[in-house]
Amino acid sequence: MFKKILIANRGEIACRVIKTARKMGIKTVAVYSDADRNALHVKMADEAVHIGPPPANQSYIVIDKIMEAIRQTGAEAVHPGYGFLSENMKFAEALEKAGVAFIGPPATAIEAMGDKITSKKLAQEAGVSTVPGYMGLIADAEEAVKISGQIGYPVMIKASAGGGGKGMRIAWNEQEAREGFESSKNEAANSFGDDRIFIEKFVTQPRHIEIQVLADSLGNAVYLHERECSIQRRNQKVIEEAPSPFLDEATRRAMGEQAVALAKAVGYTSAGTVEFIVDGQKNFYFLEMNTRLQVEHPVTELITGVDLVEQMIRVADGEALPFQQSDLKINGWAIESRLYAEDPYRGFLPSIGRLTRYRPPAEVADKAHVVRNDTGVYEGGEISMFYDPMIAKLCTWAPGRGEAIEAMRVALDEFEVEGIGHNLPFLSAVMDHPKFVAGEMTTAFIAEEYPDGFAGVTPPDSEAVRIAAAAAAMHRVAEIRRSRISGRLDNHERHVGENWVVFVAGRDLPVRIRADREGATVLIEGRDLRVESQWRPGQSLARLMVDGAPLVLKVDRIAAGYRLRTRGADLKVHVRRPRAAELARLMPEKVAPDTSKFLLCPMPGLVVKINVAQGDEVQEGQALATVEAMKMENILRAEKKGVVKSVNAEAGQSLAVDDVILEFE
Repeated sequence: MFKKILIANRGEIACRVIKTARKMGIKTVAVYSDADRNALHVKMADEAVHIGPPPANQSYIVIDKIMEAIRQTGAEAVHPGYGFLSENMKFAEALEKAGVAFIGPPATAIEAMGDKITSKKLAQEAGVSTVPGYMGLIADAEEAVKISGQIGYPVMIKASAGGGGKGMRIAWNEQEAREGFESSKNEAANSFGDDRIFIEKFVTQPRHIEIQVLADSLGNAVYLHERECSIQRRNQKVIEEAPSPFLDEATRRAMGEQAVALAKAVGYTSAGTVEFIVDGQKNFYFLEMNTRLQVEHPVTELITGVDLVEQMIRVADGEALPFQQSDLKINGWAIESRLYAEDPYRGFLPSIGRLTRYRPPAEVADKAHVVRNDTGVYEGGEISMFYDPMIAKLCTWAPGRGEAIEAMRVALDEFEVEGIGHNLPFLSAVMDHPKFVAGEMTTAFIAEEYPDGFAGVTPPDSEAVRIAAAAAAMHRVAEIRRSRISGRLDNHERHVGENWVVFVAGRDLPVRIRADREGATVLIEGRDLRVESQWRPGQSLARLMVDGAPLVLKVDRIAAGYRLRTRGADLKVHVRRPRAAELARLMPEKVAPDTSKFLLCPMPGLVVKINVAQGDEVQEGQALATVEAMKMENILRAEKKGVVKSVNAEAGQSLAVDDVILEFE
């Protein structure tokens, strides 16, 4: 077995590989850019080598720099993680030439299946059903428009070497095809060093279901069942689960056997994933093969008990798979939620900054349920603009799907993240969405259920009442504490009353609190709600029992109350005495400043292009500028007709949130 391996990656996947290597007694080498000097994967590894500036195309995807790190440390093998060089044939060839094992498939398989154009041709030749499309090279945007028209809109424009949602656009008309081709080409060049693009028919209302395969160098290959990955935003997976709530056993077996046959046809070894789109009648079509470990591999590990990283390492060392297809059963249900540094209240735009608080829920592993958090960050660490915005993968397992969802709800409620915008509220909202709970989702789920973006969750009245009762009981505890502070005036003892008014979710709710040693009983809307809690003022997480059911709240103190977050709701809850509540209703509301005459930068990023000049007349929907952040290009468009008064930014300039790009007359 290898004594030392180098991990040619960063973030959570580098940390994930290090954990398994450590379990196997293998030393690890991390590589890092300037931006990652203090990263978690650097701290966890036995050795670390600096490889260059922050941009990936000057560090993590420069083959010569990785090869030099291997020479410096004497690493015998390399695990590429996902993204970066994981599907780069030239990298695999360079390792082979240097006598270093690649913990992945052979270069020939990467060439055959890692390239999406070639893999679709091979699949067609093997008789595999594929989505209609154009697999040839596309010269320019005009040819892309012509081809798209021939296929028929909508179409999917995809980078041949792409992955992780990078270099992918859906086009519904000629303008979107032209712009999508340019953006996909630029993203592909920057992220993968390969700007080839292909176009295929976009199948509406599909499910995205993928099969995990594992093969050794001795001719053995198996499938480890499927993952449902239909909850996506901008073609990037957000929530995954295993198994799929949609498949029956016959379809599962057919997809698995087809995936294994395809892997064998190209001499595949190591872990890989064959992706399919599945329609409502359970017809499935080959989409692509990812010749690497997938981001969502933990859910497969949780339902099969197989450590995929360990098997990749053993296969690379020449070992045979220790199991056959008949050994691989489905045990229970697993769900993964991807925690992104993206602000759901600002259109899921990237957010960067320091993690002033980062406290995941406690990890658990027992017969009843599992909570697992794969992460690459820590409290006090920095989220950079240079890399993917995913900062953690929260996974839960339970014997059944409903139990796994409930475990995920609680884990999300307990996950504390501050300092950046993040999508925890959105993930919580999905877990409670009736369509998700019923398993009735497609890849259009987010676009259909949140067409105007995510504006948070308004709790139902029954839940708002429970939150109000909790807030009242918490406020009473804080008031008692304040009443005992030393330094009070003589003969001015502060009394904590029983009657309060709680403002929550747009309503004033009068309450009366009767306390005892174990907690408090809150009279609210004619009901006596029992509130029990160990919460103390200053604690950022409150775990309560309200009316016999658990309630987990993230707590921040604000004037006359609290900011409480739970199950996707973000509430300002005010607890006032009756007279103060009466006066508060008379206070004027603060009006937000008018920014309609400005194009503001919606996130920290780099200006790629300014499409207009001073004096230009623009139309609604017209592209005004392109800003790149976290490896994704974002086209900013005019919201209405107008004339450009001034241009305040230029290509190549770095901007902060709300910096003015354009001003209109």
